[in-house]
Amino acid sequence: MQPAGRFLLMTALLRATDLAVDHATVAGTDLTQMRARLAAIGIPSEYGGPHSNGATQMALTSFPDGSYLELIALQANPDEKAAAAHYWAKQIQGNAGPAAWAVRASDVAAEAGRLRAAGITVSSPAQSGRERPDGTRLEWDTARVGVEPNGTFFPFLIRDITRRELRAFPAGQPSTEKFTGLKRVVIAVRDLEASVERYRQGYGFPAPAEQDDIRFGARLAWFAGTPVVLAAPLNARSWLAKRIERFGEGPCAFVLGSQTSDYRAASKTRWFGAEVSWFDTEKLGWYLGFEK
Repeated sequence: MQPAGRFLLMTALLRATDLAVDHATVAGTDLTQMRARLAAIGIPSEYGGPHSNGATQMALTSFPDGSYLELIALQANPDEKAAAAHYWAKQIQGNAGPAAWAVRASDVAAEAGRLRAAGITVSSPAQSGRERPDGTRLEWDTARVGVEPNGTFFPFLIRDITRRELRAFPAGQPSTEKFTGLKRVVIAVRDLEASVERYRQGYGFPAPAEQDDIRFGARLAWFAGTPVVLAAPLNARSWLAKRIERFGEGPCAFVLGSQTSDYRAASKTRWFGAEVSWFDTEKLGWYLGFEK
């Protein structure tokens, strides 16, 4: 098969790959405070335990589709070297809020091979894990996609070694059923056109829909049928431009699918024909929205 033919075949395979959000990470310095802020807007969370890196601990809010929000902060007495070397150290210490995201892979090595064939840098799979408060040991494989910090521009790959429901549903059921799951991951980028091309290169996406959101301060690009929304600052003075300068490119907001009208929106906007309701960012400390 000629090189062009191999590329088209690989693109077709990549396009068929389901970008199912495994989880999205929210980073900060104080896990107790982060959980309290989420509870203050009516969203519960569960303590998930410390990671095996000796630096971080987490809590999570899981949803019926199996995706979850991961709240990550430093352990009470973290290994200082491990904490400083953590790929989200800047986001954790700076209370960045949205920090990273991951997609499920049934075979990390195979997914990594597909992406490499499309010209995207992918790390070798690495095993990690944590112990739940009840003593249950969780283990998984991951691989970083792209050259940026793990899960920032591109989502990282994750595959469970232990049963996935043990990681996603520590209480045996979703933390809340008022939201279906993580619907959109909004990624702050410097150059919208270049970022669109990188995603199209990696995943074979068709051209995205685009629009401006003046209130959000961004030019948006959404790949229909996927959770990926790219957001470039409309001007150099916007909160989004300042965020990129401080934390680099990466998630700046998450949008949940909603099954209820019980929640009060602090503000609303329309993205690509759908109404997005935003929680109070002053109360929560970061951008979280929901959409029917």
